[in-house]
Amino acid sequence: MSANTRIDGTPSASHSWRKTPVKTTTRTIAVAAIVGTAAATAISVPATAATEIDAPLLMPYYTDLDLTGDAQVTTADLDVATAALGTVSTDAGWADVSVIDLDEDGEITVVDIAGLSQRMVYDDGPFDLIEADVIEMQAAMNAGVTTSVEITTAYLDRIAAYDTVAQGEEERALNSIISTSDVALDAAAAADAERAAEGMTSMLLGVPIALKDNYNTYDMPTTAGCGCWDDNQTDSDATMVEGLRDAGAVILAKASLDEFAYGFTSQFSAFQEAGETTYIASPYFTNETAGGSSGGTGAAIAANLAGIGFGTDTGGSIRVPSSYNALVGIRPTVGLTSRDGIVPLALSQDTGGPMARSVLDAAVALDATIGIDEGDPITANQAGLTPESYTEALDPEALDGARIGYIPVMVDPSSAGSSGDATTIRLFGETVDTMEAEGATVIELEQPEWFLDLVNEGSGSTNEFRHDLEEYVDAYLAPEVAARTIPEIIESGRFVTSRERTYERRAEVTEEDYDAWAGPEGSHTAILAQGKIDMHALLEEYDLDAIIYPSGQPYGTQWRNLRLSPNTGMPTVTLPMGQSIEGEELPGANVNIEILGRDYDEATILGLAYSFEQATEYRTTPALYPALD
Repeated sequence: MSANTRIDGTPSASHSWRKTPVKTTTRTIAVAAIVGTAAATAISVPATAATEIDAPLLMPYYTDLDLTGDAQVTTADLDVATAALGTVSTDAGWADVSVIDLDEDGEITVVDIAGLSQRMVYDDGPFDLIEADVIEMQAAMNAGVTTSVEITTAYLDRIAAYDTVAQGEEERALNSIISTSDVALDAAAAADAERAAEGMTSMLLGVPIALKDNYNTYDMPTTAGCGCWDDNQTDSDATMVEGLRDAGAVILAKASLDEFAYGFTSQFSAFQEAGETTYIASPYFTNETAGGSSGGTGAAIAANLAGIGFGTDTGGSIRVPSSYNALVGIRPTVGLTSRDGIVPLALSQDTGGPMARSVLDAAVALDATIGIDEGDPITANQAGLTPESYTEALDPEALDGARIGYIPVMVDPSSAGSSGDATTIRLFGETVDTMEAEGATVIELEQPEWFLDLVNEGSGSTNEFRHDLEEYVDAYLAPEVAARTIPEIIESGRFVTSRERTYERRAEVTEEDYDAWAGPEGSHTAILAQGKIDMHALLEEYDLDAIIYPSGQPYGTQWRNLRLSPNTGMPTVTLPMGQSIEGEELPGANVNIEILGRDYDEATILGLAYSFEQATEYRTTPALYPALD
């Protein structure tokens, strides 16, 4: 697929990228050379910012040695440190520079300044796009080794080479991308200009993003995976997309999905003839599904077709493809990220969040997309409860001293009449061992008497879809789209036709049915509200930081595990806990661990996830999609 086309080859509409202009100024390169007593050490440093700016949000490693008060380490800090060479602890100015005495010898030496230089986001060595995280991208762009235009072009080239081309006779194509933006390279060029003028203004500056194709974008249609909505070119972005663009991210592509986010198989009909549908493949085992409903995002990010992805989750749609494709996924607290401008499935449980190759990337992406939004009133509940940056919590020692619980039926559901999985049970046991080795206390909890009722409550996708879809249609659906109701979608013939009865059932739900389910006094509303109370009480009873459980099995779901977060509205982070091995089914297949925490306490569970990730490094790279020549 070319950078200017949808899956059918037709061009998308062209729009400008950012709301404010970017001025370009000349950059200057400063190089500091520091001579020690035993040897000369040359430190290569990036350009000094041409204008004073607000610092980007960085994790503590990159900020805690700041000497100049701008919340980052730059050449200005190196200048201060160089001027302080030889300062000792008895000198008057020691308090101003003591933070960089990394070897704690009571003197500022070349060793300390060399250590300080490592805290700059700057790397002039070779840049490898495969598995690159945001720090690696920013460091290479800051050093001039690469640019956002080059990175964006490289991802577009990978999409063209890999996405619709099977990588072997026995393999399937990924089919993970529905559209690419014809202004992505303009956005990348603008990001490069902003960097040249102002330095690194954001950790997402110039980073290419793939969005599930139920997020409104003004530069690409929003099909929700349905051919009936191929012409849905909205004139605005979803609120979360606005946040990404404001942070300087490049919106690269719209990822395929299970049509209208219905299920986990990721089957869609967008930009295909009536009656035709396509399945999304996992890049690890292309004869397996990528999971859903955010399957395109999962496949694309796992195969390194974009930097970071975004999905939505009602009953598992971020967590399932994250588990199948060895990714980190965040299902935020319902109310942390705005749903305004996202095609809904069931607003009682819908939430949007990042899918990434690392916890760091996911945290950085989350930073850009939270906030109170009048278009989604529930977001007002987050007031005063969010940190300046979730990267502040990314501590490799976060597990040390943590208290974590689990409910046995979620690990081995055989006691509830469901089949357990040997790989999942083994990997969960190893996860507990790792967490305990890292200093956590892991507690087996007695199953509360209310627990089964909570996880047995179903998704709102049947009872809420018609009502919530109508609100989206009224607010956003482009006038060119003829199929504006569920009966009109069916009449168009341009949908996953095997699901006709599913559409009919959802169309049959009346307003009275909806109110009885999801209204203020609805049965579903009551169960979710009580579930939130009960789960928070459980965390308090055992003084827990989090609850853990498997997100699924190798290319499969597990029992009712996926319902715990949606049925309480509480946040989860999912990340790889290992793969199946020889002698088990489908050796190499990934399984994720899920970490659930308190409302609006994403920081704690991201810290635990980061600590586990750093201790294990279980993410793998799919071999079928290497670097292009």
